[in-house]
Amino acid sequence: MKYEIVMLKEKRVVGFCQRTGNDKEDMGNVIGGLWQKWSQVNDVQGRKNKKYIGLYTDYVGMEYDTTVGCEVEKSTLIPEGMTEKIIPAGKYAKFVLHGDVVKTVQQAWEDIWKMNLERTFTGDFEEYQEGEDMENMEIYIYVAIK
Repeated sequence: MKYEIVMLKEKRVVGFCQRTGNDKEDMGNVIGGLWQKWSQVNDVQGRKNKKYIGLYTDYVGMEYDTTVGCEVEKSTLIPEGMTEKIIPAGKYAKFVLHGDVVKTVQQAWEDIWKMNLERTFTGDFEEYQEGEDMENMEIYIYVAIK
């Protein structure tokens, strides 16, 4: 899989969060449930853009927090029932995908986990670009690296 190395500034994300892991039987249901819950949110005050974020943080072995939400301004109040997470500034491997938001992303993560990247596990995320076509969307995956 091709990728480019990019430097990112810190990003503040708010959304719905739940703990899961690659070895958990319900991982797909947990992540899918967070996306379903997010799809019912009309808007978030202080939102920086119309992109959606799927964020993975607080890794302990194969377990991590999954947050589904959006990037917001630093001064934005956290909406009730949501969580705030920070994507740290730093170096990332950026993968550019086009395709189905579920199948393409699942396959990409399977491939990324097999790659020999020097990961920091400080915050990896998917950034879904603006658009409504869930079967042919542009998606960026950022993996924190050393």
